[in-house]
Amino acid sequence: MSATAPTTSTIATSTDRAPRTGLVNVRFLGVELRRLVRNRRTVVFTLVMPPVFFLLFGTAEDYTTQSVGHANVTAYIMVSMALYGAMIATTSGGASVSVERAQGWTRQLRLTPLRPSTYVFTKVAVAMVMGLAAVIVVGGVGLASGATGGARVLAESLVLAWVGSVVFAAFGLFMGYLLPSENVMQILGPSLALLAFAGGLFVPLGEGVFATLAKFTPTYGLAELVRAPLTGDGVSIWAVVNVVAWAAVFGFGAAWRFRRDTARV
Repeated sequence: MSATAPTTSTIATSTDRAPRTGLVNVRFLGVELRRLVRNRRTVVFTLVMPPVFFLLFGTAEDYTTQSVGHANVTAYIMVSMALYGAMIATTSGGASVSVERAQGWTRQLRLTPLRPSTYVFTKVAVAMVMGLAAVIVVGGVGLASGATGGARVLAESLVLAWVGSVVFAAFGLFMGYLLPSENVMQILGPSLALLAFAGGLFVPLGEGVFATLAKFTPTYGLAELVRAPLTGDGVSIWAVVNVVAWAAVFGFGAAWRFRRDTARV
C-alpha cells in the first residue's frame, strides 16, 4: 500500500481513446495490477499470515482424524482461515485508496476522462484478485497439511470465501476514505483480527451472550455461509440478512465518502 502512484499519462492516453461510459478500462486495470504485484509488503502480509495461522491452529493430529459434517476439522479451520485471508487481502486492496488520496493520485485521475465508477470498479476488482490469491494459498497449504473432505464441498467453501470477501473490499474502500493514510492498515489489521475472533472464525462461539452479540458482527454471516457446505447444516436466514446488511452498510458508506471526495474538484 506504499507503492508510488504512476503518472497520469498512461491512463489519460487510454481513457482518451475509450468511451467515457465504459465501466472497465483495461489499461487502468493493468496499471493497478502491476502496482499490486510491486507492493511486496502488502503481498507478503496478505499471502503469508493466514497460512501461518492455519499451520499454527489447524494441523493438530487429532484434527485430521475428527470429522465435521463432510470434512475433517483441519478442513473446517482451513476454510475459516481462507476467509480470513480473503478479508485481509480485499480490505487492504480497498483501503489503498487512502494512500492514493494522500499522494494526490485520485485528484490527478479526476483530471482525466476516467469515470469515477470505473475507478471504484477497478479498485474492487484488484482487491478481489488479492482475495483470490489468499484463498488459493491457504487452500493449497491446507490440502497439503491434511485437510480432507468431498472435493465439491471443499471447492464450494473456498469459492464462497472468495466471493463473500467482496463485503470487505467495500469495507476497505469505506475505511480508506475515512482514515488517514499514515496508519490505515495499523488500524484495520487489528480490527480485522478482532472481527474474526468476535464472528467465530478463530474459536467456536458456543452459547450465551457472546454468541448472541457475535450475530451482529460483519464476519458472522460470512463464516456460516462459508462453512455450510462442509458442515451440511444449511444456512440460517439471519446469516443471509447479516451479509446483505453489512454489504449495504459498507457499500453505501464507500459511495457516500467517494461522492464527498470527488466533490472537492
